[in-house]
Amino acid sequence: MQASRDLLKTLYTMAMLVEARDAYTGGHLWRVSRYSQLLAEDLQLPQPEVERIALGGFLHDLGKIGVPDAVLNKPDKLSDEEYAVIKTHPRVGAELLRDHPLAELVIDAVLSHHETPDGNGYPQRLAGKAIPLAARVVGIADAFDAMTSTRPYRQGMPRDQALAIIGDRLGSQFDRELGQRFIALGHNGKLDHVLGHSQPGVPMQSCPGCGPIIAVPGDAEDGEDIFCPGCAGGYRLSRGSGALSLSPTGRSDPVQARQPRADDRLIESLLRDSRQLRSRGKPGLLELLFG
Repeated sequence: MQASRDLLKTLYTMAMLVEARDAYTGGHLWRVSRYSQLLAEDLQLPQPEVERIALGGFLHDLGKIGVPDAVLNKPDKLSDEEYAVIKTHPRVGAELLRDHPLAELVIDAVLSHHETPDGNGYPQRLAGKAIPLAARVVGIADAFDAMTSTRPYRQGMPRDQALAIIGDRLGSQFDRELGQRFIALGHNGKLDHVLGHSQPGVPMQSCPGCGPIIAVPGDAEDGEDIFCPGCAGGYRLSRGSGALSLSPTGRSDPVQARQPRADDRLIESLLRDSRQLRSRGKPGLLELLFG
């Protein structure tokens, strides 16, 4: 079982290192994973399936490792040619996972999270229930987080505006039943503890010029220098009274700002969450796969 946990840890680590390349997606993987988990739980799926979908949410963008930095971090909207490059990431992610022992857990979410019920998605133009359940769940979570998060060319929109857009696109971009359930979760406040956070209890921090795009690592220490991934501006971290705050240092370091960093504390938290579920008598995904 330790070997299987180590394999799972490699997946989390790979995903985090890929996320670190994109200046404006700090915390995206954790949020998509948690939104996906909440929707899967609302469906009352078996615990192993909930875990599988949550893991798929964390791994869904793995293929962006194949997208050039110039495209991934372009400060304005993409051209048609650049968007075509972005659209390769589901297949790249699936290929990257092909020989991994745990690939079957997440391949549906990685390959198919941009498929849509009307058949106009990518990469395979699947439609309706031909799209795997995990991909339909993660696709909603991914879109909601994209809409509510700040990007170089726009501010993140309010929760209810994003939910309204999902509602307008039920049956076309989003699975109707799943979308309705997600909207209900949002209006009932069930998503609010995830919205605008990079991990449990850790809100995104704002840079005056770039907006709330700084994801403070869970293992960052009090007094540590943190850099904005957008402009590379430096900040001093304070953890006083349990609340995070950043104070400008006046120093800029583009190298440190873009340095990939796997958050070991967050990874251990994700693994611990799974173990705690199993300790309450619910068989987890890895037990069913490996015994």
